[in-house]
Amino acid sequence: MGGYPAAIRCSQLGLKVALVEADKLGGTCLHVGCIPTKVLLESSELYHRVATRGQEFGLNADKISFDFERIATRRDGVVNQLYKGVQFLMKKNKVEVIAGKGRLRDRNTIEGGARQVKAKNLIIATGSGVKALPGIEFAGRFIFSSAHATLADTVP
Repeated sequence: MGGYPAAIRCSQLGLKVALVEADKLGGTCLHVGCIPTKVLLESSELYHRVATRGQEFGLNADKISFDFERIATRRDGVVNQLYKGVQFLMKKNKVEVIAGKGRLRDRNTIEGGARQVKAKNLIIATGSGVKALPGIEFAGRFIFSSAHATLADTVP
């Protein structure tokens, strides 16, 4: 366990907690990974089931289509709702959120943005990100990362 779940649990156990976040609370999973992918897969599964098995369930699905713009809007809405939930959990559990990229200065000091925080215990949860192959940059059109595909406004 790392990141914001660890911060919440430490706070619940009575520790004073600060979390340094370089981007948005929830990280890759919430914003460009697991959650938006699951929302897209849910729409895809529903489309597929109606298109291939609709008649079996008594559904007349002669002309089935999809509106990717609405699918993307739903994806963004789900992500935003969960993001607000994570922000609420930080406040509820009295976790101080420091905006900035964390940098370890010594075994008990972490720098976040313009602040330095000293603590007896540190949990390092680096998160993840996409990495391009040398000489091949993500442009978002013909060469794109998983984040480009997951957050696309049109079908890639």
